[in-house]
Amino acid sequence: MSGGAECRRLFEVAHGRTGDKGNRSNISVIAYDARFFDCLVEQVTEEAVRRVFAHRQPGRIQRFLLPQLAAMNFVIDEVLDGGVNDALNLDSHGKSLAGFLLDMEVRIPPALRGCLP
Repeated sequence: MSGGAECRRLFEVAHGRTGDKGNRSNISVIAYDARFFDCLVEQVTEEAVRRVFAHRQPGRIQRFLLPQLAAMNFVIDEVLDGGVNDALNLDSHGKSLAGFLLDMEVRIPPALRGCLP
């Protein structure tokens, strides 16, 4: 990305939803404005998500792009401490994981600054 990019938190340009099944979490990231989608695809990668959740030692991470919705869905294995029936943590469903991901920093290129809220 070119110089002059502005750093913002992901939650400023996108919202998220979380679901779970067993020890797997699904996290959707949906751009508020479709003009941000390409910028987010470039930065919110499987590798970036792995760094965000490194403390939880996730297994496989897959990203599925939904450009018609300006969204992406991440499927993260082995991130819920065994799942609802096995986990001792307070958020065994992983509902807060989307919020945690949305706190990551993203660079907004100069051309999109006028689209920021």
